[in-house]
Amino acid sequence: MSFDIPDDRQYLESHEWALEENGVVRVGITDFAQDELGDVVFVELPDEGDSLDQEGELGVIESIKAVSDLYAPVSGEVTAVNEELFNAPELVNEDPFGEGWMLEIDADDIDELDALLTAAEYEDQIA
Repeated sequence: MSFDIPDDRQYLESHEWALEENGVVRVGITDFAQDELGDVVFVELPDEGDSLDQEGELGVIESIKAVSDLYAPVSGEVTAVNEELFNAPELVNEDPFGEGWMLEIDADDIDELDALLTAAEYEDQIA
């Protein structure tokens, strides 16, 4: 099976993606992760203004098959949360790289992204 792995973002080994624009990092889970989880039924996310540490837990995602922790790609302050997911968690399955995004972080140190996987490295990991 082939999974969508956009090359405009970086990836955590724990299957989150990070898309940086002007120092703000948008975060979600990968196509592979949503496929492995199955139907997402609940997403728990931090509040705007919360501080996160790189690779620290940022929330929980629950599907009909499993409950998984979510991890932050960078340290910083949460500046936006996708509140659509609270009423429509299935957006994570339908559009994990678009409407299913989870939150945005104002990165303390954008160079932390350098520690993440490229699209090619992530593809090798899930192969």
